[in-house]
Amino acid sequence: MMIFLFICLYILLNLFCFLLMGWDKTQAIKRKRRVAEYVFFLLAFAGGAIGVWIGMKAFRHKTLHNAFRLGIPILVAWNLFFLYVLWEWP
Repeated sequence: MMIFLFICLYILLNLFCFLLMGWDKTQAIKRKRRVAEYVFFLLAFAGGAIGVWIGMKAFRHKTLHNAFRLGIPILVAWNLFFLYVLWEWP
């Protein structure tokens, strides 16, 4: 039961990150208040890296920023490693 809850929260976090990336792109086009970059990195570190990465690709947003081009894939690898460790935990 606990693993099911964790997986649901993980999926929700990634969905939220994906939608947040799309919202930030819309705000950028409208030249309105935006989400700070550190928020994306904190959410990605916390488990939402896949959502941020897919959002980057889908919305073509933040793709020219080297910090995002390099940092988010590293955080995806970190998230996958963390998931593996949790899954294999006795």
